[in-house]
Amino acid sequence: MNISLQKLPLDINVKTSDIYENLNKASRALGELKGESKTIPNEEILINTLALQEAKDSSAIENIITTQDDLYRADADDSFNNLAAKEVKNYANALKKGFKLVKKHHLLTNNYILEIQKIIEPIKQGFRRIPGTVLQNSAGETIYKPPQDANEIVALMSNLENYINEDSLHDIDPLIKMAIIHYQFESIHPFYDGNGRTGRIINILYLLQKKLLDIPVLYLSKYIIENKTDYYQLLQGVRTENDWESWIIWMLNGIAETSQHTVIIISEIKRLMMDYKHRIRNQYKFYSQDLINNLFKHPYTKIEFVEHELRVSRKTASGYLNQLSEDGFVKKMKIKNSNYYVNLPLFTLFAGEE
Repeated sequence: MNISLQKLPLDINVKTSDIYENLNKASRALGELKGESKTIPNEEILINTLALQEAKDSSAIENIITTQDDLYRADADDSFNNLAAKEVKNYANALKKGFKLVKKHHLLTNNYILEIQKIIEPIKQGFRRIPGTVLQNSAGETIYKPPQDANEIVALMSNLENYINEDSLHDIDPLIKMAIIHYQFESIHPFYDGNGRTGRIINILYLLQKKLLDIPVLYLSKYIIENKTDYYQLLQGVRTENDWESWIIWMLNGIAETSQHTVIIISEIKRLMMDYKHRIRNQYKFYSQDLINNLFKHPYTKIEFVEHELRVSRKTASGYLNQLSEDGFVKKMKIKNSNYYVNLPLFTLFAGEE
C-alpha cells in the first residue's frame, strides 16, 4: 500500500477530551515513577537491571527470544555463546549509549540514532539506500510500503530530528509528541533492520531529553508485546484512516500502565535491598554499601565484578562471595570454567515478569 508520508508537524487535532483525560493519567503515573526511581541509592542498579528486561522484551517483539538465565549469563560473560542473548545484550548496550549521549548533550540527533542502531545491527547499519523494503502482515501480504528513495528518507529523518529537538515547531505536551515521533519514525522505517528496537529506544531517550525522567526506567516493550496486535493495527490506522486519537490514547495508556508497574518493581527491589543490607550488615564485618550495590547491579555477579567494584584483591572478593553463598544470600553456580553467584530473590523477581 503506497501512502505518502508528510513532514512534521502535521495539522491534526490532538486536544480532544479523551486524549487529555488519558494524558493526565499518564503524566501523574510518570511523575510517580520519576520520584520512586530516586529512592534507589545507586542509579546503575535500575539502569542495569531494567535495561536488560527492556532489551529482552523489545527483542522478543522481533522474535528474538532468550531466557532470563541466558540473558544474565551473557551480561556477565562476553564469551557466552548464545546468539539471541548477545543480540539482547547489544540492545541493552545501545540503550545505555543513547542515555549517555542525551544526558551529556541534551539533544537527540540523527547521528545519535545512527550510533544506537549501529550497536543493535552492526552488519545492517545506516539509512536505507536500496529500494525494496515493504512491511507485511503475518499472512505475507504487503500492508505498507515505506519511503523508498534514499534522499527522501534522509529528508524525512532530518525533519524528524528538527521536530524532536525544536519545541517551538509544535506546542503540545511531550507525551503526545512522543506518540507522534514514534509513529513517524516507524513509518519512515529508515533502516534495513532494527527499526522497531531503535524506535523503542528513541521513546525513552525523548522522555529523558524532556526531563520527564532522570534515568531510563520506563520501557513500553512489555506493554507492546502484550498488546502486539493492537500496536500494529493502530499504527496502520493512522496511515490508512488518519486515526491519530486512537493511537495517541493507546500510547498514553501504555505510559500510565507501564509507569505504575515499574513503580511496583522498583519498590520490590528497594525492599529486597533493605533486607540484604540489614542482614549482611548484622552478620559480616565485610559489609559495605558497595557490596549491596554489586549484588543488585548484577543478578549474576562474579569474583571479577566484586574485585573491581569494591577495590579488593581477588582472594578477598572470592572469600566474600563464597561466604555469602554458604549462608544463602547468593547461589554459587559453576558454568564451564567460571563461577557465578546468583542473587536468587532478584532473579526470581524478574523471572516472574515473564
